[in-house]
Amino acid sequence: MGRPAAGGPGLRRRLGLTDAVVIGLGSMIGAGVFAAPAPAARAAGSGFLVALAIAAVVAYCNATSSARLAARHPASGGTYVYGRERLGPFWGYLAGWGFVVGKTASCAAMALTVGAYVWPGHEHAVAVAAVVALTAVDYTGVQKTARLTRVIVAVVLAVLAAVVVACATSGRADVSRALPEAGPDGWGVLQAGGLLFFAFAGYARIATLGEEVRDPERTIPRAVPIALGLVLVVYAAVGTAVLAVLGPRGLAESAAPLADAVGAAGVPALEPVVRVGAAVAALGSLLALLLGVSRTTLAMARDGHLPRPLAAVHPRFGVPHRAELAVGAVVAVLAATADLRGAIGFSSFGVLVYYAIANASAWTLASQEGRPPRAIPAVGLAGCLLLAFTLPTGSVAAGTAVLAVGAAAYLVRRPRSPESTA
Repeated sequence: MGRPAAGGPGLRRRLGLTDAVVIGLGSMIGAGVFAAPAPAARAAGSGFLVALAIAAVVAYCNATSSARLAARHPASGGTYVYGRERLGPFWGYLAGWGFVVGKTASCAAMALTVGAYVWPGHEHAVAVAAVVALTAVDYTGVQKTARLTRVIVAVVLAVLAAVVVACATSGRADVSRALPEAGPDGWGVLQAGGLLFFAFAGYARIATLGEEVRDPERTIPRAVPIALGLVLVVYAAVGTAVLAVLGPRGLAESAAPLADAVGAAGVPALEPVVRVGAAVAALGSLLALLLGVSRTTLAMARDGHLPRPLAAVHPRFGVPHRAELAVGAVVAVLAATADLRGAIGFSSFGVLVYYAIANASAWTLASQEGRPPRAIPAVGLAGCLLLAFTLPTGSVAAGTAVLAVGAAAYLVRRPRSPESTA
């Protein structure tokens, strides 16, 4: 079952099924649905919905593998723990390294998205302020985070529903624009699938909170597919509605596709509402991302792969407060200096590698351990690697280099690690 906490008390199990589902929704229904469609349409053209389906299949396999593993190993850390327990210390470390680095970049991307919608031209200042504020929320306890996430999810779902209704009831909508034409570019569709995967990533946030979920053996396997299924329905509805109004070319050329779609549908009064919704969505995603990255940092610090003081748990709030402050500080620096597009591409590569290790770990489960059908981890592993290496060349090169640096650091320090001296 996962190692016990070292050097301090464990986290408190406070989250039920609804809280876990809401945190998963808050992680996925973030800025991705407002931003990812445009670059995906540029890559896939008329094959946009095919790319969405590919991303959804890979996400489903990843979600199923992660849920089965989380039920077996209900400890903070997600695939860092699963890889360590099922494949060995190096693979767990590599998953944790990819997650922390990739999701830290994703945090910066979400913060910059908030800035772009709230105060154009001053994105970096707003982004840093958002990181500081949400780190303070996370610091005061996971239950408050879950309550705030409920409000954010409700607002974003209402905005997305308004977009779908406005587009679907418009006289300018033509459903045939959403259908793929004959012979779409296969490579472009795969690249779009990798970009759209960014909008799905987040369901495993439930698994990274495994040490704080009540009855994790039952709750996590139920919460993950529920959250993913709800998000897939929302994305399919939004994607079809926007394509029906803008068409693939119009979607590809749009900087704010959902806002432009309601404008083209003849409801310009909704545009500022959509922009506010995008900012709220990005805040919700950032809130959940900070939560997940800090928990993986906690797990790696417990094993000595990151500084051990980061494993401390606050005696009053029951959260890994030092890990949260450290992650918040790094994200704030990135938000003040990073480029949004580069952060998204880099994050996608790291997250796909992380889930590839999750699927490889799920393959090792025995039938009595709740192993999923063999096809699920097999398709998930192959899909993650395929989508990762069809991403833009710069993202692949940067991601590979960072993983190599992490692997080298592990090998250099391994003689002094707990595994080698045990």
